[in-house]
Amino acid sequence: MNRINYIEDLSTWQKEFEFYYPIKVRFSETDLFGHLNNTVPFTYFEEARIEFFKSKGLMADWLSESSESIIVVADLQCDFLKQVFFDEQLKIFVKANSVGNSSVDVHYMAVRGDDDICFVGRGTIVQISKTTGRGVPWTPEMKRALGVKEKILV
Repeated sequence: MNRINYIEDLSTWQKEFEFYYPIKVRFSETDLFGHLNNTVPFTYFEEARIEFFKSKGLMADWLSESSESIIVVADLQCDFLKQVFFDEQLKIFVKANSVGNSSVDVHYMAVRGDDDICFVGRGTIVQISKTTGRGVPWTPEMKRALGVKEKILV
């Protein structure tokens, strides 16, 4: 995994995941060659990320009509390691890797039933104001819920 710049040590990185969301690869998600289409992992990341935020008690705030804040994806990437095929069971692991003032770096790991890592990813999620579109700082409670240390910005 030398080519994946956001993973320093695979073993350590992998052990830091606690939350996962199960996925079964549907036929419609495969291509002519019978393997998972390369756009589909981003949908899996979204599903797992939403469930992760729900598990942290954060989604309800953003979905509330009275909330001034929402979250948006600022960037998202996926690195493919192994092919995935129709009907395979995957666990999409999610963790908050680091938190900034209004952003969080979220990491993903897709694991086949036999603990084989198929693809990994990361993305920056930003909490913004519905009105201004500017970043809204995380509250101390949100930072605790995310369970990561703040980035030290130089």
